[in-house]
Amino acid sequence: MKNKIVLVTGATSGIGRATAILLAERGAKVIVAARREQMGQEVVEEIAAKGGEAVYLKMDVNSEESIREGIHWIVDKYGRLDAAVNNAGIVRIPTSLIDTEIKDLEEVFQTNVIGVFASMKNEIQHMLQTGGGAIVNVSSINGLRSMAKSGPYSSSKFAAQALTQSAALEFANQNIRINAVAPGPTTTEITAGLEPSIIKHLTDIIPMNRMGDSEEIAKGIVFLLSDESSFTTGATLVMDGGFTA
Repeated sequence: MKNKIVLVTGATSGIGRATAILLAERGAKVIVAARREQMGQEVVEEIAAKGGEAVYLKMDVNSEESIREGIHWIVDKYGRLDAAVNNAGIVRIPTSLIDTEIKDLEEVFQTNVIGVFASMKNEIQHMLQTGGGAIVNVSSINGLRSMAKSGPYSSSKFAAQALTQSAALEFANQNIRINAVAPGPTTTEITAGLEPSIIKHLTDIIPMNRMGDSEEIAKGIVFLLSDESSFTTGATLVMDGGFTA
């Protein structure tokens, strides 16, 4: 990843933050993209303290204009965009379908589907002009196996999987690789706030009897971005401790 220009959305916490830090450790020039400026600057400072290179970019994946302007800024600054991690996403508390409001479905799809679509669209447009690139979309095991009371989230991740595969097929012969990572339950700021009983349930149903770490998922993402996976596109790397096996 040395000297690669890499965009990471949702990079201020959890998997996005861990991925940005690992990419910088591997020599990439990382664009830490997110809405929360203070947290973004903190990630940049942490990367700099370790000898890496990163800049913060205020970006909201719910706005295609924000995405378009952000990627133009990257290309103007660095001359190209080599890779991107479309990680920004939202979840909702499990709710029965009959109690789920349409606006809840719309909000989840806006970020998890339309946000990924708009990000890929603008990333690929520039990659085509500079010889190619690599993209990883952060999905979920909910995009492979739906779960009760998770209609909006699961369906959004199934849709993101379809977008990943469709785009991968379309641009496979133009030196653009597009893959997905599907994490299982992972320790992040979100899961840290769950009730202990829920954490116990999650660990009990995972064959490895533990949740994943953000740093573990980041390693899978970086692998898919790197030349070590040069013959891989349209694939989903499942990282779930054996849950879907």
